[in-house]
Amino acid sequence: MKYLLTLPDNAAESFYGVENRSEESWFVTSDPQGKKIGSGGGTANLLAEAYFKSGNANFDSWIVNEKKIVIHAGGESRRLPAYAHTGKILAPIPVFRWGRGQAINQNLLDIQLPLLEEIMANTNSNQNTLIASGDVLIRNSGGLPSFPDADVICFGLWGSPEKAANHGVFFTPTDGSGKLSFMLQKPTNSQIAEHCRDYHYLLDIGIWVLSDRAVRRLMDKCGWYSATKGFEGGTPKNYDLYSEFGLALGENPTAIDDKLADLSVALVTLENGEFYHFGRNSELIESTERLQNLVVDQREIWHKKVKPHPSIFIQNCDSGITLDSNNQHLWFENSYLPSSWKISNSHILTGIPKNSWSLTLPAGICLDVVPIQDDLHVIRPYGFNDEFKGDVCSVETRWLNHPLADWFAKRNISIDGELGVDIQQYPLFPVINIKDVDGGFVEWLVSDEPALSEEYKRLYLGSERISASQICAKANLKRLYAQREELMVQAIPQLAKNYRNSVFYQLDLDNLAKICAKNSVVIPELEGVSGMQKVGDLMLRSRISHYSGAIDSYEEEAFTELQRCVLKTHTASKVHPKLSVKDDQIVWGRSPLRIDIGGGWSDTPPYCFSNGGAVVNVAIEINGQPPIQVFVKPSEERRIVISSIDLGAKEVISSFEELEQFNVVGSPFSIPKAALCLAGFHSRFSAVQHQSLQDLLDDFGSGIEISILSAVPKGSGLGTSSILAATVLGTLSNFCGLEWDKLEICSKTLALEQLLTTGGGWQDQVGGVLHGVKLIETTPGFEQTPVVRWLPTDLFDSPQTKGTFLLYYTGITRTAKKILAEIVRGMFLNSSSHLNTLGKIKQHAGDVFEAIMRGDHALLASSVAKSWKLNMALDSGTCTPDILKIVEPVSSELLGFKLLGAGGGGFMLMVAKDLEAAARVRGHLEANPINSKARFVEMTVSKTGFLVTRS
Repeated sequence: MKYLLTLPDNAAESFYGVENRSEESWFVTSDPQGKKIGSGGGTANLLAEAYFKSGNANFDSWIVNEKKIVIHAGGESRRLPAYAHTGKILAPIPVFRWGRGQAINQNLLDIQLPLLEEIMANTNSNQNTLIASGDVLIRNSGGLPSFPDADVICFGLWGSPEKAANHGVFFTPTDGSGKLSFMLQKPTNSQIAEHCRDYHYLLDIGIWVLSDRAVRRLMDKCGWYSATKGFEGGTPKNYDLYSEFGLALGENPTAIDDKLADLSVALVTLENGEFYHFGRNSELIESTERLQNLVVDQREIWHKKVKPHPSIFIQNCDSGITLDSNNQHLWFENSYLPSSWKISNSHILTGIPKNSWSLTLPAGICLDVVPIQDDLHVIRPYGFNDEFKGDVCSVETRWLNHPLADWFAKRNISIDGELGVDIQQYPLFPVINIKDVDGGFVEWLVSDEPALSEEYKRLYLGSERISASQICAKANLKRLYAQREELMVQAIPQLAKNYRNSVFYQLDLDNLAKICAKNSVVIPELEGVSGMQKVGDLMLRSRISHYSGAIDSYEEEAFTELQRCVLKTHTASKVHPKLSVKDDQIVWGRSPLRIDIGGGWSDTPPYCFSNGGAVVNVAIEINGQPPIQVFVKPSEERRIVISSIDLGAKEVISSFEELEQFNVVGSPFSIPKAALCLAGFHSRFSAVQHQSLQDLLDDFGSGIEISILSAVPKGSGLGTSSILAATVLGTLSNFCGLEWDKLEICSKTLALEQLLTTGGGWQDQVGGVLHGVKLIETTPGFEQTPVVRWLPTDLFDSPQTKGTFLLYYTGITRTAKKILAEIVRGMFLNSSSHLNTLGKIKQHAGDVFEAIMRGDHALLASSVAKSWKLNMALDSGTCTPDILKIVEPVSSELLGFKLLGAGGGGFMLMVAKDLEAAARVRGHLEANPINSKARFVEMTVSKTGFLVTRS
């Protein structure tokens, strides 16, 4: 993915140094100065400059060789002056109090990108350019629909006629075809009313995807490209993407343009989309407040601090100001604000350097102090509702909510010429050494009735004065960012100490660890941290050690703490096993395996503890048999004998010490040993204490012989280990009279895997223990109690479709434990990339559920393909060259495929287009196996799940 961004000139030049983003991935420039080129011309210019920089000899090949996200953020920002010098897109945005995995130093760009990247990841191979606006945020809480193969895809939201008056509006037929009929720019209510009988209308949110053909047409309209000569270069024409290019699109375009008439257009409605504008002072606060209050369920909000008013936002500040409920609409950022400041409401205060000023700010006054050169600052006061529009001293123009002429007159200052100059270009703001400034001077600048101070007048007139435009050009962004980072770093230990009422443990802890290591921040030892916060605390310290090059003594302890969290409930409810069979009876348990279709990984602790999980999977028998089988019978000798039929191994256990060696690496009997502990055959889990294992077995009434059979290769990806554990536990429950139901067995299996330190989620055991096809969901909490909704099995049983589902053993295995540990580490750290992908994975389970409920074979196949894509996003190592060798020769016959299980190895599920295609896939892979073990295996849906009987 390549990111193309326009910023103001100075910000573009400073971007790589202050934002620490890769020049390989990011291309940043500014629009040509002194020339109006419009959004279309700006897009063409940005693409052209990025092309020149690439060194590619052919523009047409450059367009197609990489997905590109184009973001326009190079405007003057007259309505939001505080971030004019960086571009509004780089405005810092507070961490959402309900969010997980956000960066403490995030900006608007950071929170924009995930949706834009998700859109581009779902476009077709010829749709390689996305265009977006830099002063809006679009959130989409649902999944994205499939995208049509169109030259232009426009994304829209439902909205009211009143809102439409400020936007571009798409009109689409009411037949639901999703086609664009025509577009209007900022239509009136009457215009909308005229069309709404025949059309639905959607608000243009500024996200457009262009095909490679559409890009060439846009470049042509802007003077950079022609159909006959190709890319020509030059100076971009003034051409607007929305009011010219957009109006010429559709079946009945508003404007006729022969060069664009044959471009196909589609509308995609973001049904769960939300629009947030950051274009002006009031919107900065209003949009942030809306975002902070999207979630009001207190169970979802870790940040417990209650502000005096929800419209108060303070970040990267050293503030001693006392606030109450009368202080509203406040934005304090990157500032030192001593207790000697008296404030009111509707203030934006940014960039204030260290000071000891005593001053009172009237309501509606904003103050921006911007570093200039190496040691100077420019002080810019302005009104909350100022827009920096119009000519100096015109009646309509106000600075600090006063006509400029009045401002000069009240300070006994003559205006020396140039009336009628654009206020954005007028030299109003003093450049001063901050040591020469006191609170009185600032009050003199902002007061409605200033004292006639000759001292302050001389200071103002004696300083260099520059305009708003010059501030953007001259701002020392390196100094500005350095102060912001200094204040942020200074706040981290206090944020940690106040963890009960702060967002500290919700942050992206890996990002936080890098900041702490870079700045030698010491996280204080915290009292009372427990549960998942304790796990996060330990993993944060681990990563700080890692980035500091120090010895890590915390990661192992973090995994141990997770183990404690899971086992806590199970050690609290100890059990007393009692022999419940006759001395000649055998208890026989057997289970199917499972194939995961969607949602796998969302069931894994700690993610499911914080978010709940959702998985769709299918219990399957292999070649007509349940492949996991366990036999338990009593013996006269007071000892435990465990045998593996498939491994030909045997072990005799005579003591607690031998039994608790379940986590010895390489032991073939770790699972049954841990299961015996949980079943009460170890003092740690037994309700009745005994001095030795022999004493316990004497009390029990017999010794125990356990035989296990796993008729499936190790590392199969079918949940074998977890299902074996559940089968052993279920069989022991019957043997010992514990009466665990199937869900209790699954819960005990989760604890067993923590005992083994293999980790793992609940979907494997639930998938095998419970029969059929089902959606399994849990809510947040340590007690992961699944709620199951069974689905019809028609697609997997019907003669027309059953044969299209192919289960192929690749003969390739990957160990799940190492992969699991890496992904769980990302969960511990609230890694934003991990959490974003896991959220999509969980959500996708609902899409799979819908496909199966509909009996839609093609939709289910595409869901399988999407599951594979999401798994690769979480673990790119899943897709190996050998796996590609298997699927590439038969890809034209398949609608979807995925490897099964956390390890991404072993078995693969393929969905063929039809029965004939399935036969061709079989024929090719049987004739060309990738290795000597590769083979197809017959599968059928299990109607029983785990089953236990007695002889």
